[in-house]
Amino acid sequence: MSVRVGAARIRAALVTMISFFIVAGTATGCAGGGDERPRVVVTTNILGDITREIVGDEADVSVLMKPNADPHSFGLSAVQAAELENADLVVYNGLGLEENVLRHVEAARESGVATFAAGEAADPLTFHTGQDGGPEDEAGEPDPHFWTDPDRVRKAAGLIADQVTEHVRGVDDKAVRNNAARYDGQLADLTTWMEKSFAAVPENRRALVTNHHVFGYLADRFGFRVIGAVIPSGTTLASPSSSDLRSLTQAMEKAGVRTVFADSSQPTKLAEVLRQEMGGDVDVVSLYSESLTEKGKGAGTYLEMMRANTSAMAEGLTGD
Repeated sequence: MSVRVGAARIRAALVTMISFFIVAGTATGCAGGGDERPRVVVTTNILGDITREIVGDEADVSVLMKPNADPHSFGLSAVQAAELENADLVVYNGLGLEENVLRHVEAARESGVATFAAGEAADPLTFHTGQDGGPEDEAGEPDPHFWTDPDRVRKAAGLIADQVTEHVRGVDDKAVRNNAARYDGQLADLTTWMEKSFAAVPENRRALVTNHHVFGYLADRFGFRVIGAVIPSGTTLASPSSSDLRSLTQAMEKAGVRTVFADSSQPTKLAEVLRQEMGGDVDVVSLYSESLTEKGKGAGTYLEMMRANTSAMAEGLTGD
């Protein structure tokens, strides 16, 4: 009898201890949840870098797109999708860029999360669906690649700062504004440097051919002309037809263009086709057009990316 009583007492003591630790753990978890730092979630890594410059240490910035990824095709895990709905603010490009992510952004918005479409606020341009001067050279959808114009990035950065101070709880508004002002100065310096770099490109060489329509904003800002793209679309998910390639090679011959700029995160196979079509006398220059790289790999920040691209483009167009 005493053995059974002793065993019962031991079981009762164990139940009491387990209950205590469960309650204590729950209480600790709740307390920790109240102390969580505010969070901004950003879809693309280019916007992620810009947003981090503005937010600084005032909040955690989570970037969904990995380095060297394609913004048109990257997707989210279930954990990343949940991050969107638990954010204080979601910053995304919009204009159809993040084709596999926009439905998750919309779901976060419907659940009450503040969202900001940077591209839609940066005076968007439209890209052309055909080759320069061709029968299908018609305005298409809004061009999502606004970041190739640093002046539009300046505008977007200022608006991101407004969104952070309005929607992200607990941040120091003055610190955010100071960060934004410092970064605005760096962007202004970038524009000046790009202007000087591109000034060396003569007028008769200011014609661009790219892997797909991605540099329309840069062309508009710095006085270039986009005569066509291997993929006549604003997305890498489209494919060129034989007539597209034929129209492009004719436009290149007419303009005397022998350089094609292709994104470093995408295979240059399509651009290489042009080299075969035009007798091999075509240079394919790799640029960081749609994604940052890992740190120290050539384009770890937006400023590094734009400086690397400017140098490569100026050299490719002048033949120096």
